[in-house]
Amino acid sequence: MKKDGLTIVDNRTDETYEVPFHKGTIRAMDLRKIKTGPDDFGLMTYDPAFMNTASCHSAITYIDGDKGILRYRGYPIEQLAEHCTFLEVAYLLLEGELPNQAQLKTWIDNITHHTMLHESTKHFLEGFRYDAHPMAMFISTVAALATNYPEARHVHDAETRRLQIYRLIGKVPTIAAYTYRHGLGFPYVYPDNDLGYSENFLNMLWKMAEAKYQANPVLARALDILFILHADHEQNCSANVMRSVGSSQADPFVATAAAAAALSGPLHGGANEEVLKMIDEIGSKDRVPAYIEGIKAGKGKLMGFGHRVYKNYDPRARIIKETAERVFEITGKNPKLDIALELERIALEDEYFIKRKLYPNVDFYSGIIYQAMGFNPDMFTVLFAIPRTAGWLAQWEEMVSDPEQKIARPRQIYTGHEERKVVPMAEREAK
Repeated sequence: MKKDGLTIVDNRTDETYEVPFHKGTIRAMDLRKIKTGPDDFGLMTYDPAFMNTASCHSAITYIDGDKGILRYRGYPIEQLAEHCTFLEVAYLLLEGELPNQAQLKTWIDNITHHTMLHESTKHFLEGFRYDAHPMAMFISTVAALATNYPEARHVHDAETRRLQIYRLIGKVPTIAAYTYRHGLGFPYVYPDNDLGYSENFLNMLWKMAEAKYQANPVLARALDILFILHADHEQNCSANVMRSVGSSQADPFVATAAAAAALSGPLHGGANEEVLKMIDEIGSKDRVPAYIEGIKAGKGKLMGFGHRVYKNYDPRARIIKETAERVFEITGKNPKLDIALELERIALEDEYFIKRKLYPNVDFYSGIIYQAMGFNPDMFTVLFAIPRTAGWLAQWEEMVSDPEQKIARPRQIYTGHEERKVVPMAEREAK
């Protein structure tokens, strides 16, 4: 009979071990029984950056990088971006199903009534320098919310968790808008509960002296689509941080702040800003071929191309490219788009990039759209953090409810000194 697992022979001892499969994997703890003797700790795996390690079961997001597939709870990202609003998708991520009309109304009401910030939070924001980076302000303010809601520490109470989810999804656009206006020296604009999620965010960003702000529906819908595309992306760096911090039973505000800190790095959420820097460096469409040749010669990286997971065209990049065309009809064409299109055209036809499976990813076009809408590059990662908060909370909720999950604590391979004796100060020699 065919065995459902691996047969491992330890050549050190000639012992044979049967290791069962678990949903297409093997459990790392099953390797611990492979020992050279009773004092041996047992075999571990070594996997820097978790390149081939599954740390959890998850039913939230499915990615097939070779085929360019992204699905939330089984729904293709293309269909969600075409037919749904961001708050529908946020509900889907957290509840597992798309809402009906009544469920969506209740969900929107709950989030809308948690968009306001405590006035003390405004004073906290005012303590930052006028030129403070918006992402640093965002991270700090999200963490500071924990001081307003101490009950959030009761992470095993389902009703308490749900209340914090409403609060976080409702408040992150307000925090983001306040960080933007702080840098401009503009007064903060209170949320308008008559507006939709994206429209209200634009209201808090752009409203000046007018009695009622009316967002351009094309731009509001484009922002909603961008929010959908950025809502979750499986066990990426920031989701892993959300789960890891949350595994200590920290409250969701500080866990979200930690996840946002991970997102702030240029290799994660800051990548679209790096794309714009690259395009500015190229300068004009006619200089693209020479820049491409420089990349092939090892001079720099082609930002916005390639992905740890995708070895095909990122499905989100296709949707953003289409969205860009609609945005530019309103804002006017961003001259950077011509450079980007030429970069994409040459890279997709060049054997060097084809062999390496370097296709445009979500960051390649998103920065160009954000800039066309009026955002400075230092706001890009904050814009990313708003929708990703829903994904982080879905990952956190799933982790808290998983009986197999314990406090995260990876092993290490120690490479330092063996035991040494401390030499008295007078006897130590200079090195």
